[in-house]
Amino acid sequence: MNRNAPSGLILLHKQPGITSFDALRDIKRALGTGKAGHTGTLDKFAEGLLLVLTGRALKLSQWFTHCDKQYEGVMCFGAETDTLDPEGAVIANAPVPGRDVVESALVQFRGGIEQAPPAYSAIHIDGERASALARRGDAPEMRKRPVTIYQLELRSWEPPLARIFVHCSSGTYIRSLARDIALAVGSRAYLTALTRTQVAGFKLEDAKMGSGEWGVGSREDRGAVFPTPRIHPIDRIVFQSIGITCLDISPVDAAKIRNGKPLEHVLHNVLHNVLQNAAALFSGDELIAVIEQSDNKWKYGYVYAHN
Repeated sequence: MNRNAPSGLILLHKQPGITSFDALRDIKRALGTGKAGHTGTLDKFAEGLLLVLTGRALKLSQWFTHCDKQYEGVMCFGAETDTLDPEGAVIANAPVPGRDVVESALVQFRGGIEQAPPAYSAIHIDGERASALARRGDAPEMRKRPVTIYQLELRSWEPPLARIFVHCSSGTYIRSLARDIALAVGSRAYLTALTRTQVAGFKLEDAKMGSGEWGVGSREDRGAVFPTPRIHPIDRIVFQSIGITCLDISPVDAAKIRNGKPLEHVLHNVLHNVLQNAAALFSGDELIAVIEQSDNKWKYGYVYAHN
């Protein structure tokens, strides 16, 4: 493995039919390192944008996982599957509603809502994934949790199929949203297709493909040479895209931060400009550290710069 693998961000277009974990395989081989990870799982049947961090940048994952996301999905009314996607078994049937009824129901799902995640999901219950419990037939209890739907639109209607657009907070399950919309109009539904089109300020159209170009899928090509993926440096544009303020500090202060000096003593002249709970510190074009505010006190999140 390459211990000096480059650090940065890769915009990856995951293809349907593979897991998010498998989508990383060829990237890891191309870079010669296991230090690569995505910042938000896409279901196997789904496709779309994965933000992949590599090298030292992998330590920045926590600031990428809570970004808002945008999706286009296709609902199939009239039936519900146990997985709420096309890979599951049908567990219920109901009449297909009319377009006007569906459009009228969408208003109740805009804004802050309470949502129960799918039983077939990666959420942990008592230390075990809900999906593992569901496959054993243990019927895990999926407690509702708050999410926010910033935008929800019906883009097309070809019964029993409805194409929807969703802009939502992190933690929102579009499979659950499709289920709940159908129940609200006296029907049942599951997702037949799902595409993640945007994560924070990053768009799918700027991503590299995750199959064909990358060769994801075959296990017989372990010795193959894969093209080096385009890696974006962790710069100001990246942090601005995820809504984190960037602060400029002097080389002298950068050296103090590398050595772990108390932040209030080093940055007392700039911290009052930050309205959020996190900030990225730059000295020139170099990322020095990410800092966080908790209980009105600033602390180190991660010192990125080399000593």
